[in-house]
Order: sequence, then C-alpha cells, then structure tokens
Amino acid sequence: MSAFRPWRSRHDMVCAMDLGLRGRIALVTGASKGIGRAIATELVSEGAVVAISSRSRERIDAAAAEIGATGFAWDSNDLEAAGRLLRDVEGALGPIEILVCNTGGPPAGASSLEFTPEQWEAAYRSLVLGPMALVERVMPAMRRRGWGRILNVVSTTVREPVPNLMLSNSHRAAMLAAFKTISSEVAADGVTLNSILPGRIGTERLAQLYGSQEAAEAVGRTVPAGRLGTVEEMAGTAAFLVSDRASYITGQWLAVDGGVMQSI
Repeated sequence: MSAFRPWRSRHDMVCAMDLGLRGRIALVTGASKGIGRAIATELVSEGAVVAISSRSRERIDAAAAEIGATGFAWDSNDLEAAGRLLRDVEGALGPIEILVCNTGGPPAGASSLEFTPEQWEAAYRSLVLGPMALVERVMPAMRRRGWGRILNVVSTTVREPVPNLMLSNSHRAAMLAAFKTISSEVAADGVTLNSILPGRIGTERLAQLYGSQEAAEAVGRTVPAGRLGTVEEMAGTAAFLVSDRASYITGQWLAVDGGVMQSI
C-alpha cells in the first residue's frame, strides 16, 4: 500500500481550481507555526498578499521570510494594540480583505471545575475579545467595499466537548454564536464569517495535550481515517472558505477531523 501523501496546494494538482485569491490582502494571526502558518502558506501559494502575526517578533519574522509573507508582532491578549496591528498591516500592504483569526489554546486541566477566575478571564480575553477586536475594526471597510472574508479557527470540542479542555470548550463555542449572529447582518454586503473546527491534527499543541508525539499518533490511529490530520489539510479547507468560490457560505462551521465527530 502506498504511503499517504497529503494534498499540499493547488499547484500539486493537474487541474487547479481558481479560488480568486490572487492579489487579495490577508491577515493570519497566530501564524508563526502550526495551523496558522500552514494557512498563511496556502494563501501565499494562491497568490494572496499575506500578513502574519504572533506575539514573538523573532519567530514571526523567521516564518514570514520562509513562506513569503510579511510579519507583524501582536499579542492577542493586548486588545489596545489590535488597532495598531491593523494600521501597520494596511500601511504596509493595503486594506485587509481576508482575516483569519487563529489563537493558541488555553491551559488544560484534569477537572472542569479547577480553573481560577483569572484563568477564565485570560482565556476569554484571548479567545473571544482578541479576535473580536480585529473583526470589529475590519468590518466597516469590508462592507463598504462589498467583499470580505473572516474565518475563525476553533476546535471540534465546541461541538463535542472533552473534559480536560473546559476553557477552550466554553469560550470557542461563544465565538461560533458570535459569528452566526454577525454573519446575518453583513451577508448582503458581500462579507462572510465562517469557522473551521480542527479535529486531531498533528501539531505541537496536540502532542503536548497527549504527553508526547508518540501518544498523539497512537490516538490518531483511533480516528476513523486511521491517522492524524495534517496542517496542510486544514489550510486547504481554510483557503476555500475565504475564496470567491465560497461566496454563498456564511455563518457556518466545518469540521476537519477525519470522521471523529459522531453528532448529526
């Protein structure tokens, strides 16, 4: 049996689908590694002009140089700096047409009732207030131009919660409701808001949650697809949802999980 080879970009395909992203200006947050970096890489390969951000100036500059993007330092907990990030991106590249909100996960815990009020507030600030600070600021111009794409990277745990991720389960689920609410208000203006729900994707975060890379891969073998997903598979889904091809899809969520979710 031949080894699995993930689809990496449209340039690997004999017949490519034009997603209409060439020249579009995109901002991807949390993009120095993992899913965020893979999404940014895919958008670059589709011809978009891509800005990427993370809290570490050193890591984001290194990632930007490697994938052909422009790096900006921003901590999603710093709400006051959200406006400055957007001004810096637009000053360097132009008006933001695509916003991909990707945020690292809050701490796990053995018990759902063990988290302090400070931990609840920090998670809310990072997973809800941080992304919303960007959404609120880019939305007016997107509506005026009659085109915009906003995508949030969430988790399948918002649909089927797991016990040790109480903070992530709760706050990321709030963003599904927020996007659903906003999407109906701006759909007629050509702006869409959608979410992608990663399942068991082979990232550093997953390895940390399961204790090691080997343990994560063992869990991957229990997935109906028989393996962990790749960040490139997440990126391909994201690129479609922020494209011209997905113009009639809004207020929705899409799980990329190899068949793990059982709910209908």
